[in-house]
Amino acid sequence: MDTRARKPSGNVLIDGPDDPAGTIVLAHGAGAGMDSPFMTAIAEGLAEGRMRVIRFEFPYMQERRADGKRRPPDPKRVLDAAWHEVIDGLGREGLIIGGKSLGGRIASMVADEARVRGLVCLGYPFHPPGRPEKTRTRHLEVLSTPALILQGTRDPFGKPEEVETYRLSKTIRVHWIEDGDHSFKPRAKSGRTLGQNVEEAVAALLQFVAGLSSR
Repeated sequence: MDTRARKPSGNVLIDGPDDPAGTIVLAHGAGAGMDSPFMTAIAEGLAEGRMRVIRFEFPYMQERRADGKRRPPDPKRVLDAAWHEVIDGLGREGLIIGGKSLGGRIASMVADEARVRGLVCLGYPFHPPGRPEKTRTRHLEVLSTPALILQGTRDPFGKPEEVETYRLSKTIRVHWIEDGDHSFKPRAKSGRTLGQNVEEAVAALLQFVAGLSSR
């Protein structure tokens, strides 16, 4: 069973076996592309669990890859359109979408309209660091798509004591990664390793997918 990443065309990476148990599409965060160590570790872990994982990049990240110049994320309309293009190309039947930080946030904003099977967010940016009053949760209050948010307990974009005060939809489950930061990395003094936290995240994702399949 070959689970190695493949890049058949364009700005896409595909991990997983030829006979997957399901398909998850993941978009990157604001600052790093689809082949970042974090994205790669998650994709490889899910592939070992017999999931097909498709990673893609937003237009601004494609441009950065082409010329090496750093750019801010595209406007929301462009990010939304990129997600819809990917979903339309793959077909929404049974599709699970999500991503790291920005990628997961935009996925959460198109999930209901696209009528996908599920949503996974890896480090959701509930608010900008240091500005807890500027929440990005209004659409999450009425989300109807089944969703899993994986969040480090030290994530400056949303910590447990903050998130527990939000009125999130009952379709959303938040799984806390102990001592993890925005990329689930723990402190050395915690006694945990990044590898352990990534393994926990992957296990939670696979359990979420299995639960969707049993519905």
